[in-house]
Amino acid sequence: MNLSEREKEVLTLIVKEFSSQEIAEKLKISVRTVDTHRKHIGKKLKTKSLIGLTKYAIQIGMIEGFRYSEQK
Repeated sequence: MNLSEREKEVLTLIVKEFSSQEIAEKLKISVRTVDTHRKHIGKKLKTKSLIGLTKYAIQIGMIEGFRYSEQK
């Protein structure tokens, strides 16, 4: 899945449990822009849940210290 660099930044902060307001302040963008990025990320990853976003971030190695493997 191709996320833009900004979407990756936003996703990283989302999975670190930052609020939209905190993300906006940290990235110097509006809360509305953060919410738009969240919406686009959710559509691209076909999920709206924090769990789904976190699972994706772990799978691609965005979160250090975690390993993910598909269990069958």
